[in-house]
Amino acid sequence: MSFDITEFRAQFPILGSEVNGCRLRYLDNASTTFMPTAVLASMVEFENSSRANVSRAGHSLASKATDAYEQARSSVARYLNIENAEEVIFTPGTTAAINLLAYSFGSTFQPGDEVVVSLAEHHSNFVPWQLLRDRRGVHLKTIPLLADGCLDLETLDSLVTDRCKLIAVTHASNVTGAITDVDHVVAAARRVGAQVLLDGAQAAAHGPVDLPALGVDYYAFSGHKCFGPTGIGVLWGRQSLMGELPPFMGGGGMVERVTLEGNHYAQGAGCFEAGTPPIAQAVSLGAALEWLLALPWKEIRAHERRLTRKMLHSLQTIPGLRIIGPCTEEGRLPLFSFDIDGMHPHDICHILDQQGIALRGGHHCAQPLMDAFDLMATSRASLSIFNDEADIDALAEGLKQVIEVLS
Repeated sequence: MSFDITEFRAQFPILGSEVNGCRLRYLDNASTTFMPTAVLASMVEFENSSRANVSRAGHSLASKATDAYEQARSSVARYLNIENAEEVIFTPGTTAAINLLAYSFGSTFQPGDEVVVSLAEHHSNFVPWQLLRDRRGVHLKTIPLLADGCLDLETLDSLVTDRCKLIAVTHASNVTGAITDVDHVVAAARRVGAQVLLDGAQAAAHGPVDLPALGVDYYAFSGHKCFGPTGIGVLWGRQSLMGELPPFMGGGGMVERVTLEGNHYAQGAGCFEAGTPPIAQAVSLGAALEWLLALPWKEIRAHERRLTRKMLHSLQTIPGLRIIGPCTEEGRLPLFSFDIDGMHPHDICHILDQQGIALRGGHHCAQPLMDAFDLMATSRASLSIFNDEADIDALAEGLKQVIEVLS
C-alpha cells in the first residue's frame, strides 16, 4: 500500500469544508483527530445491524453485539502488540483510565510510599496522583524539565528510592511534543521494584505501539485522538498485576456471583468494566485501530518527518516566536507549541481562525509545565497524517498577518 496524501485526505470529507469563508486548515489534532469514512461507516453499521447490550441476553442480536465488542478488544491488543486481549480494559478515555489505576492500584499504597511523575504531565496524569497523595499520605515527586522541554531523566537516580511504587509519565508531551526515553524510565523503576505507567494519549495515534518492546506495566490512551470516537479509551495492564487489584467501580458486568454476604468478581478486564460499556464507541475504536494498522507506516513516518522539518523551519522564521519544545525533528511528535513575544495565544488563535486555520491556545491542561517555562499559555499547532505542506504554508502566512494586526 502506497501513501498518496491527496487520496488519503479524501477519506476525511470534513477537510473539504470552509471556516469563515476559507478552506479549513485543521491543526488541532493533539486535542481531537477526525474520523475517516471507514470508521464512521463502522459505527453506523453497528447501530443499524447489531445494537444491543453485551453479555446480557441469549438472543442473537445481543450475541452479535458481544462478538463485535470483544473483536474490538482484540483489535486494541493487535495495535499494542500484546497477545492477551483480556489485558485490555475499555474506559471512557485516558483520564478515566489513569483515575481507575490511581484508585485501584493506589488503594494498596501505604503512607510514605512514593509516586514519581514529571512536570510535563497533562493534568490527567497529575491530579489523580495528587488526590492519591491526599487520600493515602503518599509522597509525590516530580521529574524536572530540560530547557527544550524534555524530561531531565538524569535526576531519576536521586528521585527514585526503594519507597517508589510507580513512575507515571507521558509517552509524548501534549505541549512540547517531546518523546520520553522510556528505556531510561523503565530501568530506573526496575532497580527499586517499581512499576511504570505511560500516558499514551498523544503517542498512540502516530503508529502501532509495541508494548513488549517498551517494557512498561500500564498504558493508557483515548479513541478521539486515534481517529476514533469520543467517550472511549483504553487502560492496558499486565494481567499478573491487574489480577491482584481491587475493582474501581461496582455494578453489573464486573461480578460473577452476588449474595447478601458478598460477591465474586469477574476475571480479567471484566472486573474493571462495571455497567453498560460504550459499545458502539469501542467497536468504532477497534475499526480505527485496524485502519491504522493497515497503513504504510514507513512512508507515513517519512511524511511526518518532512512536515516536522518544514514546520520547525517556518516557525523559526517568525520574528519574536519561541518554540516550547525540541527544535530538531528527532525525538518529537509533529506537535508544536509556541509563544510570540507580547501576543496572547487566544488572540493569535482567534485571528488564525478567521483564516480557517484551527489551532489551540491555552495552558493545554499542563499548568505545571507552563509554570516551569514562566508562561500562562501557548499557541499549539499539531499535525496528523492527513496534513500537508500547504497547511504549514497557510499557517506561516497566517502568523505574518497575526503580527501585522497585533503589533
